[in-house]
Amino acid sequence: MILAHYILRIMAGRIIGALLVLVGILQILDLLEITTKVLDRDLGLAGLGYYAVLRLPRLVEQAAPLAVLAGALFAFAQLAQQSAVVAMRSTGLSVYKLTAMAAPAAVMMLVIHLGVSLFIAPRTDRTLDAWWRSTTPAAEQKVVGPRAFRVGRDIVVAAPGDESGRLLKDVIIYRRDDDGRLLRQIRAEAATFNDGAWILRAPRLQAVGEGGVQKSSATEMSWRSLLRPADVRTMFWGDDSSLAAPAALRALEGGASVRPASYYETQLQRIWAAPLAALVMLIIAAPVTLANFRSGRGAQVLTLCLGAGLLFLVVDGLLTAVGESGAAPAVLAAWAAPAIFAAGGITALLYLEG
Repeated sequence: MILAHYILRIMAGRIIGALLVLVGILQILDLLEITTKVLDRDLGLAGLGYYAVLRLPRLVEQAAPLAVLAGALFAFAQLAQQSAVVAMRSTGLSVYKLTAMAAPAAVMMLVIHLGVSLFIAPRTDRTLDAWWRSTTPAAEQKVVGPRAFRVGRDIVVAAPGDESGRLLKDVIIYRRDDDGRLLRQIRAEAATFNDGAWILRAPRLQAVGEGGVQKSSATEMSWRSLLRPADVRTMFWGDDSSLAAPAALRALEGGASVRPASYYETQLQRIWAAPLAALVMLIIAAPVTLANFRSGRGAQVLTLCLGAGLLFLVVDGLLTAVGESGAAPAVLAAWAAPAIFAAGGITALLYLEG
């Protein structure tokens, strides 16, 4: 119990320290890029601090895997250099048990990563987007024009009426059947969200049938769909590069989407696969415990483990991009890299132990 506590304390301390350093570096680089824009808006140091706080969750999410890799390498190298691993193994403690004792620190980072990506970062992103738009000078404000998007089988072209997302202007709805053939075109001056449905103002309909095109019009018309004001805000003013789980699910279930279904499927898988990078990094770093630093091979093993961890991030990002484009199944794109590199780390550990 004392030994497990000692190893866990060393591992957790090194990982937290690495996380603070990496987040600090990312924060500085981010602020170097944005400081001039913030000061030009007369927001002062308070605005700069507010921006930094709202950006912090995303920076923690980005730095978490590298923090585990760096922290684990430092901790395992320290134990190996001090011959602590040799002493532990002489008592019958295997390197697998040693790695298991350090695993709770990686699990802690996994939980932090998952919690930030699911609950904290989506909220701070929305707050940051709203604050940034509200402080934009009038001369720099851009007029948001019409945009095409899908809502279930329908293709919709519309422009936002206000930033609440409850009003759309110049709406065109192309109703399609299961095979993608056009059934009806609906044009409306505006659409207002009310009681779970969109009310189309002065709609003009053109129905395509065997007898040709039939035209009709009405004073108003109810359009029930899964499109919600939050979806409108995200499409026109938000950033969907890192989607929250509910948004990805709505897009797949027939809500608003501006990207292929493969993108949302991959994003949904990544929400759960990305935090596992913490455990993968721990496994990749574990062979350092068996490195002989006195013979000079320790530095080689340390470098190889560091390179393997960085290569994992590159391959993981590449496979994610392939999955988002639809060139590979979403499950394979999200989970292949963690599975392959975890297996590679375990294989290297078995080889060195044997």
